[in-house]
Amino acid sequence: MIREAAGAPGNGAPVGGRLRFDVTRNPYVRKESYEFLKVIEETPSPSGFEQPVQRLVRQRMKPYADRIETDVHGNVIVALNPKGTPRVMLAGHCDQIGLMTRYIDDNGYIFVAAIGGIDASVVPGSRVVVHTRNGPVDGVIGRKPVHVLKPEERGAKVELRELWVDIGAKSRKETQDVVSIGDPITFRLEMVPLANDLVTSPAFDNKCGTFVVMEALRLCAVKKIRCALFAVSTVQEEIGLRGARTSCYGLDPQAGIAVDVTHATDYPDIDKRVNGDIKLGQGPTIATGPNINPALEDLLVKTAKARNIPFQKEAAPGGTGTDANAIQLTRAGVATALVGIPNRYMHTQVEVVSLADLEAAAKLIAETVSRIDRRTNFIPR
Repeated sequence: MIREAAGAPGNGAPVGGRLRFDVTRNPYVRKESYEFLKVIEETPSPSGFEQPVQRLVRQRMKPYADRIETDVHGNVIVALNPKGTPRVMLAGHCDQIGLMTRYIDDNGYIFVAAIGGIDASVVPGSRVVVHTRNGPVDGVIGRKPVHVLKPEERGAKVELRELWVDIGAKSRKETQDVVSIGDPITFRLEMVPLANDLVTSPAFDNKCGTFVVMEALRLCAVKKIRCALFAVSTVQEEIGLRGARTSCYGLDPQAGIAVDVTHATDYPDIDKRVNGDIKLGQGPTIATGPNINPALEDLLVKTAKARNIPFQKEAAPGGTGTDANAIQLTRAGVATALVGIPNRYMHTQVEVVSLADLEAAAKLIAETVSRIDRRTNFIPR
């Protein structure tokens, strides 16, 4: 997502009482890249059901890769200069949280289980899509309205078992004619532009990470890199970092950079004393802490400063709960770094990120990778 032209007109100016977004005029958007981001955001990929997005990744990266492979787990591995030294892995997981059809009652209502970290309190009233063998089926999440809740029920914690999916069917048979037990369900997928360079989607966690690592490899494809680069669209992160663990074991890299969303703290009522000070539009975060190799972290920071790429530091005092954790602990250990994309309202239907941050993250990683060669030493000193 490299700028088309310095000084291109920005967005966000009121027009007719509304804020305007025009992708063709946004200085942070390369049109082809924006279209790739949009199509993967609007394609379903709950953990364990990532194949539709992975097909798009393979198609997108063909012009830039020396080799593209898909392993038995479903990870897509895009290689550039695969015989180089050392071996560097980029990881962005393409799976999203979702629901799974577990039970259909006599009236045709669907009861569900969570795929990943679903917050039941934000689910009621959502428009959803059941992804069946025969195509998508629209539905809504139903719940008793506030008017008929008992006094003790009002304000009580919402439980997923109390919610259901209504597809408009009249009976169990009518639902079973189109929906099967085990069918995955997502929030209705749509990427919508907001003011300035912000966009919202239910699935930025973490298809924007997949987007960034593939954009970084695309940028590296026009450079003469000396290391072997493997950009991996990993699977099943939301249920235990599973794809990063298996793909990293297979690739056996010396260094790995994971890209995932991180919590923005630039909105009301969040405690920065606990969560740090992270803003949209101020660049990606570079994590520091025990999950991070200090030499690789230092290389990222020095590169950002040398190339005038905006970034923010993020404290990570333990295991990060991202693909970086799985990568670091693979085999005898891997020099690992974590680049974060600031994200508002994580694990909701309205996650918000900045296109400028995506551009900066891809550029930061590409420029860092271009500095890595056989002389690069990742041993902490």
